[in-house]
Amino acid sequence: MISLTSPVRTRAHRWPAGAKLAALAVATFVLFLVQDLLVLAVALGMTLGAYALPGGRFFRAGIVRLKVLWPFLAILGVWHIATATYAEGAEIILRLLTTVGLANLVTMTTALSEMITVIRWLATPLRRIGLNSRAMELAIALVIRILPKLIDNGQRLSDAWRARSPRRPGWRVVVPFTLLALDDADHLAEALRARGGFLEHTEN
Repeated sequence: MISLTSPVRTRAHRWPAGAKLAALAVATFVLFLVQDLLVLAVALGMTLGAYALPGGRFFRAGIVRLKVLWPFLAILGVWHIATATYAEGAEIILRLLTTVGLANLVTMTTALSEMITVIRWLATPLRRIGLNSRAMELAIALVIRILPKLIDNGQRLSDAWRARSPRRPGWRVVVPFTLLALDDADHLAEALRARGGFLEHTEN
């Protein structure tokens, strides 16, 4: 598994994780209130500017990680063109790009351990009433760790298909992708069992 944290060090790496996550929550809330296309476009431009500030390597890494959005953007674009709701479609696309871009910036500049620390602090009320928050912490950590692996698997399958056929891979890679995901899940389960099991781990 790999981390989403960028190896390119920036000033934002030194900022408190809690402050970055709080700012992300506020920015996302505000963006969903905004309906002006010009304001949304400016917000997206500022987000791209934040990617560019640390340099070309950081910018390229950030944009590559946003490529996963393109299928969703294409579907949204086709739908709103077909229904002639152009302004609404542009609003949704701009908002989606900006919010996911900001979230990606936070993950690129925040270590996973720092995020888990913030989540543990937020879950303090749950522990006070007797609920186990370790399961939630572990689940979030696993999602963040596994997503890049799944994206990489999908990219490798698509590249392998294109090397053997001029046709687009499309649905044809769904079955092998699913099998790879299940295989990764099996290895992960074995690793958890080797460390005492999920339930035992979360109770420690």
